[in-house]
Amino acid sequence: MSIKDQAMIQENQHETYMALALAEARKGLGRTSPNPAVGALLVRDGVILGCGFHKKVGTPHAEVNALADARLAGHDPHGATMYVTLEPCNHSGRTPPCTQAILDAGIAEVYIGTRDPNAQVAGGGADFLAANGVQVTLNILRKKCRQLILPFAKHQRSGMPWVLMKAGMSLDANITLQKGQGCAITGPDASRYVHRLRNQLDAILVGAGTAVIDDPSLTTRLEEAGGEGRDPLRIVLDSRLRLAPDCRMLRQRSTSNTWIFCRNDADPVKEEQLRQAGVQVIRLTDETRDGAGLNLRQVLLHLGQAGITSLLVEGGAQVHGSFLTEGLVDEVALILAPYFIGDTGTPLVQGYSRSLTKGPPNLCHTHTEQLGRDLLVHGYFTDPDSLFPQP
Repeated sequence: MSIKDQAMIQENQHETYMALALAEARKGLGRTSPNPAVGALLVRDGVILGCGFHKKVGTPHAEVNALADARLAGHDPHGATMYVTLEPCNHSGRTPPCTQAILDAGIAEVYIGTRDPNAQVAGGGADFLAANGVQVTLNILRKKCRQLILPFAKHQRSGMPWVLMKAGMSLDANITLQKGQGCAITGPDASRYVHRLRNQLDAILVGAGTAVIDDPSLTTRLEEAGGEGRDPLRIVLDSRLRLAPDCRMLRQRSTSNTWIFCRNDADPVKEEQLRQAGVQVIRLTDETRDGAGLNLRQVLLHLGQAGITSLLVEGGAQVHGSFLTEGLVDEVALILAPYFIGDTGTPLVQGYSRSLTKGPPNLCHTHTEQLGRDLLVHGYFTDPDSLFPQP
């Protein structure tokens, strides 16, 4: 990042600097699990000395990277101010505590976006710094800083990943033009939005019907990255192992893997064929009450144990209905195309009844955004503030 003069900083300089730290943090989205994405910025006398973000679990945290960036540029960080999106850690894990690195560098002030969502450690880093003479200010752009680490916060509390349900649909809530036939409903701007989501989330999930009918690649294709991106882990819910070993997602070149969750009594011959194609097959012993599907909570717990903190659920209709009925959807991104389809299409949700749901029925913190010709409707079933300790 280039050095910025104080004159370029807007009226609320602390929020401006924290926004820059957030921009740093977003560089790590989808790459740090089970750790959160965090960004940090060092400033002195209106000059940005260094910046950094957490790049991967087991590597230095954002604060340490920002200090190293400043020193590499020839700046002594002593007496500088640090802006960091998440409360610095005050415990040793895979890396030493960031609070000690901040003290050793002689940082005078620290502005923090939000406290740690883990109630057992929340406040520890801020209190330690304050007790050692560092001026600490909390809750700068708190809402945005919290939104960035919702997957980490939920995983800390429940052991399960944050679930974002995404769908492209018509104005009358159909996700295909013809039943049993896959096709694109939304336009190119919406497609770019979806691929950015895939690049930022740990895993992507579809049902067997979608996998068989659409034969998708489930990869990330970003024009701004030269047509490339980080592929999420591919998850298929396939209770009877219908997926063919020569399907597109298993034939393509990808740095990511494919996992299939199936019933415990699925055909072992099909399982071996899929394993030979490079698939990890996971048999679930605890099926749904009617025996027709898979226990989604068990699926999510298995993913959480593997360090997966964010999951993009892309369908189809039966999968959407099952996740909604079980109250397992945290966030929704619905992209509406500007036309109707009618009775020939497949509805967004099947097998769902609001009276049967086990989770909160109403979206909160909703907003809309134009994506070219299409309209994004976004909101949360899980209130972000509920995942953080109350002050």
